[in-house]
Amino acid sequence: MGTLYLVATPIGNLEDISARALRILRTAPLIAAEDTRQSAKLLRHYDIHTPLSSYHEHSKPGVQARLLAALEAGDVALISDAGTPLLNDPGLALVRAALQAGHAVTPIPGPSAPLAALIASGLPAEAFLYLGYLPRKSGERRRLLEEVGGLPYTLVFLETPHRLLESLQDLLDGLGDRPAAAARELTKLHEEILRGTLSEALAHFQGTPPRGEFTLVIAGKPAETAVWSEDKLRAALQERLARGSSAAQIAAALAVESGWPRRTIYQMLAGME
Repeated sequence: MGTLYLVATPIGNLEDISARALRILRTAPLIAAEDTRQSAKLLRHYDIHTPLSSYHEHSKPGVQARLLAALEAGDVALISDAGTPLLNDPGLALVRAALQAGHAVTPIPGPSAPLAALIASGLPAEAFLYLGYLPRKSGERRRLLEEVGGLPYTLVFLETPHRLLESLQDLLDGLGDRPAAAARELTKLHEEILRGTLSEALAHFQGTPPRGEFTLVIAGKPAETAVWSEDKLRAALQERLARGSSAAQIAAALAVESGWPRRTIYQMLAGME
């Protein structure tokens, strides 16, 4: 019975791969890769000639069956295009099937964009919540932020460049102007980590068109939030209404920032409209 190895590969800099990972990629009879063309570049760089088999989210059931058959004969290494397999990459179904068939599943740890961004963000990393890509639609994003906005954990998200501005606005409206970091091109020549607040990140990328995939790291809700005065809260309500934010967005954000109950904020908003 073979072992399924989950091998982390570089997210940019090709030097970021362990000796153990290289050994497994050289000695395993087969490598299952998310994109064989992309993975072939890494293998050529390290002069590795192990056969590649395609395995991605659109693979048909027969592909998984062939990989399970390969595991009956020997080891298989699973890699994604970059980083750690299964973190927003295909592989869970194969892992579950391999375990059910009695195969060992072993991680070969290494690069991970969410963890790299988290530890370089300057925000607490003792407890964090990784939620992958933000929902595509604004309404779904806002609902998610309502669920996690009151948690004390550092939040980590992925986002694409064409949705970044809309997502930053929803994050600002839903969470308040929290400390945050936006990281792109990690470990690469043009690595960029913008640290500041959500409003500063939004302003920066409004003036500088975003490029590349982003990892967003956002501070959790402070353990203790000082309750705002009514005058301060009403001024903030007026400012958010003038900006065009919806009542739901305003109530969600200011309940976190001000310490006032969301229901009370809704009532105040109703009297101002």
